[in-house]
Amino acid sequence: MDIREEKRLSTELQISNFRTALKEFEKLVEHVAAQKRDERAGLFIQKEDVIDHDKFYVAVQELFGPEVKNQDVKCFYRKLCNNPDASIDWCEIFGYFSSEEDSLASQMDEENLVFLVSRKQRVVISGSRRRDVIKCIVKIPQLDLLITASQKGLITVFNSQMRVQTSTSVTDTSWITGCDYLSQLKRIVATTERTIIVWDYKAQGSGQENYFVIKPMDHCLLCVCVVSLPDQLCRDDILLGDDGGFVNKFTINSDDFGLKQAKSKKALQSQVLDSKNFKSVKRKLHNDWVMKIRYITALSCFGSCSLDSVHSLVLESLKRLEDNLPVREFSMPRGANTFCYCTKANVIVTGGDDKVLRLWHPNISTKPVGKLVGHMFSITEIVTNEKDQHVISLSSAKVFRVWDVQTLSLLQVFHDSHGGPGDMQIYSMVYDSNHGMLITGSSVMDMYPLTRMVQDTKQIPHTHEREINVMLYNRYFHQVLTICSESIIKVWELETGLQIYQILDPHGFSVELTAAAIDETGFLFATGAYNGTIKIWDFGSGQEMKVLPEGKDWKEEEHWLRRLIFLKAQEKHQHLVLTLERNGKIKMVQGKEEDAYLVVIWELPNVMPFLQDMNHTVHLRTSPKHRSMRIPFPDVELVEKNFSQHVNSSAISMEVNCIDLLQVEGYNLIAAGTLNGVIILWNFVNSTVKELYRPEDCFTVDPDLDPKRFRINNILFLFRSPECARRSSQDSVCSSSQCDSSKGPQSNKGSKQSIHDNEVKGEKTDVTAGEQQLVDKKQPGGTNVVDTQPPVIVTAHEDGHLRFWTMEGKLLKNMLPFTKHSAISLTSLYTDSCTRVLLTGNVEGHVILCSISSFLDPPHEEKKLKQLLTWRAHSLEIIQVIYVEDKQMVLTASIDGSVRLWHAFSGHYCGYFGQQRMFEISQTSDFILPCDVNEYPVEIKEENKFTEKKQKYEYPLVFDQQKWKKMSSMSLLFKRTPPKAFEVDHDFKFFKSLSSPKIQRRALEGFLTENREAGIVFGSLPIYRVQSPTSLRFLPLIGSDAQRESADGIPGKKKGIHVQHEKMSRRRSLKRHLVPQINLASSFFPFISK
Repeated sequence: MDIREEKRLSTELQISNFRTALKEFEKLVEHVAAQKRDERAGLFIQKEDVIDHDKFYVAVQELFGPEVKNQDVKCFYRKLCNNPDASIDWCEIFGYFSSEEDSLASQMDEENLVFLVSRKQRVVISGSRRRDVIKCIVKIPQLDLLITASQKGLITVFNSQMRVQTSTSVTDTSWITGCDYLSQLKRIVATTERTIIVWDYKAQGSGQENYFVIKPMDHCLLCVCVVSLPDQLCRDDILLGDDGGFVNKFTINSDDFGLKQAKSKKALQSQVLDSKNFKSVKRKLHNDWVMKIRYITALSCFGSCSLDSVHSLVLESLKRLEDNLPVREFSMPRGANTFCYCTKANVIVTGGDDKVLRLWHPNISTKPVGKLVGHMFSITEIVTNEKDQHVISLSSAKVFRVWDVQTLSLLQVFHDSHGGPGDMQIYSMVYDSNHGMLITGSSVMDMYPLTRMVQDTKQIPHTHEREINVMLYNRYFHQVLTICSESIIKVWELETGLQIYQILDPHGFSVELTAAAIDETGFLFATGAYNGTIKIWDFGSGQEMKVLPEGKDWKEEEHWLRRLIFLKAQEKHQHLVLTLERNGKIKMVQGKEEDAYLVVIWELPNVMPFLQDMNHTVHLRTSPKHRSMRIPFPDVELVEKNFSQHVNSSAISMEVNCIDLLQVEGYNLIAAGTLNGVIILWNFVNSTVKELYRPEDCFTVDPDLDPKRFRINNILFLFRSPECARRSSQDSVCSSSQCDSSKGPQSNKGSKQSIHDNEVKGEKTDVTAGEQQLVDKKQPGGTNVVDTQPPVIVTAHEDGHLRFWTMEGKLLKNMLPFTKHSAISLTSLYTDSCTRVLLTGNVEGHVILCSISSFLDPPHEEKKLKQLLTWRAHSLEIIQVIYVEDKQMVLTASIDGSVRLWHAFSGHYCGYFGQQRMFEISQTSDFILPCDVNEYPVEIKEENKFTEKKQKYEYPLVFDQQKWKKMSSMSLLFKRTPPKAFEVDHDFKFFKSLSSPKIQRRALEGFLTENREAGIVFGSLPIYRVQSPTSLRFLPLIGSDAQRESADGIPGKKKGIHVQHEKMSRRRSLKRHLVPQINLASSFFPFISK
């Protein structure tokens, strides 16, 4: 008894402790849910107070012990974060769920679902007071129309916005059983139990006057489909299935309806046509009702299914309906209610009362190639999503199942909970590939959108929990490396978006990483932190290799690293990294194979005091240091000539903000951009450092102006190697083959604000390719000998401008990219390996794509620099943009914590790294937008040769720049700070600065000619004489000599004109009425041969 009592007391104590732990767990869950609700409301929460996953997991382990699995806690925490208001059971923390649906919901994130059932839309049938159901739904992809036919005679056509375009009500005693679209006759065909109805939905007038009735029929019609043959003109074949097991083929011509409609429109009896007048054939293929009939264009045959267990599915060509030869038959128990064909997988999917989906090869009828089991009730409808290779099946209990055809796996299960017992059946289902939507018809019409098609999903795209600091692309491994402000390194697969590995706290606990770089081989990457430490890692395994530790005498944030660049090592087994610190110092770090530590071996001297002393060029002197290993840059010192100590103002930031490197044959350069707008070029070949550009007043302090107004945010060398210059025009920015492959199949749906379509893009790329061909032809000696052009420097400025410079400091182009709002600060630059495209991002999340291929060829014409596209990629600042050449994709990283993937030449969104579903780069995705972006991509239309020569019209008032400068705007006087330059130039609120154009106006003198030969129209047009024309090339009409000739009407010889007289001429020569050597006869009327 004592042992039993001890066990009982022990059990009661455990239960009591467990109940106490449950109460503490409920408090913990309520606290976390309250925090998540506050975060969604935009309230600020202290970082130390935030309960992240690690804190939550530790708290749960303290309550329930180490038996709790990390995976179960992670699923529970994710579900709590996604929906803080959802009902949560404590059993889920141990991996137990109250139902199968809860388990599925916990394991699958909202984005992992194929269809987002929570965003279901519903359309109620209108126009009928009777109890009615939608019997058939047909989608017309080429017209983007949807046709529905209700059981009691209401046929409705919906447009792409699901609004009723037109409808008609069929007054027939029998019910409608099916409908389809006649592609050649442009009409809608529907079948009732005893008749065929052909409706001209485009005709004007009452709906009853626009349809024809074909009857009688031998059997009760159950289904209908149209045979789509493009070679047929003004004729359509329709296939009918009836309750006798017959398949009928009716041939309908346009003449059968045009004559009848012309005779009478008033009487309904005149629209009844005799079925015997139509060409028709039929053959009995089944021993039971024909449930579904389809024509499969890819196989050039039709298919019909029946409840017959022997002849369940018949798949044959139309010729077999005209003879009695054997047909291809598929047998299955209890027959087939429906079937569909998947083109890519080349399988036929059937379903029936045995609740099993069977996959058949079209040529193998003896045994199915696969089975899908899971439905608990009879299968009534099957449709396919060809793009995603999904099969959606529906049972009589209104349960939907989504399957993957390639893997034969179940992806999603959901059900329709609408209606009572009398509304249990869904009669029709269709998948709309244009809009990515599943449409079902019962007493109402429901639309289930694909999750990836829903723009406003609740979960904001996020790759990291905090803002992104660095993003790099390894083009050899096709992988993306991202680093956030919490110092978490993640490596992703580009093609799938799956995470490969991650490194937590790589430089120590709470040490933020600020810079990173990948070497040219792709096997190593380096990271730099705010405390100046540098580490080199193995990219494949993520193992640490070498480290530059923090110095003992270093101050906090003194050696903050802005940029890292791997250098080409002169000898094997050593690593060289060029670093840029926050204080503007440029250093070189060396790592030998035998050493575990990195060492600073080289540093550039500070040249800003010399440049501030109005020295635009400073010479360098090689230092006599002896090194055991060669390095890419020599040890240099500044040659001091007449240098005066200049007192620097602490208010002026002159530190180097960005650098870029160019080390090719003949060039050894470092370009640097400073915070006050100075561009510095270090040339180690000529041993000089030059100031390429200095803004006015960049060294003076003005407290009323923004101190960051001159800042250069990024700098980049644009250099085309001889190998790239030898490439043919097929490798231009958007070759015709690439454009066709990348842009041709793209869906333009949704891009309503695009300035031009894909055809214009194709023309534009052809012009670009032609220009490049001309450049190649001009090069002497063919394409084998190519002169290497000097590099061009491009800078991204705080004032929103892109500026292109030569090596001598000449400004080639000052470009303000077109976005929704002008003058947005640019943050990043990127170009491809052959400098054909230039990408830049700004602080408002826009990506700008420019074509620079022709612009880099001398003489650097400004018109050849063209902006192709701009789109909004993020709602916050973009810190890095990368162009992936082989995939023609763009990677963008932002401070919003997400890294997103885009199609480069269309701006279409592919997804973000960290999402549940994998990327689909090779396939053309439907047009969608992230939840935080609502702007469509804008494509910049190129001016062609017709629009470039615009006629200069004379305006009544023009803007007088001198008059505007003398004026002072009252609204600008009340501002605390004076306006910036671009604000004043674009402020056209006050029209007092408008004045009359300073040109001499003369009225043109006109007279009327009587040129009967030119016709009644052109012979009566007035002709004007222009005073002292500047050029005769653009003047189609005659001068004063021709005017006197026309007035006198006497033909004769003129100066420079020889006129022939003929006795019997059918028309006069137009030379006497035109300027010499200009004949515009072809412009007025075509040439008439004698």
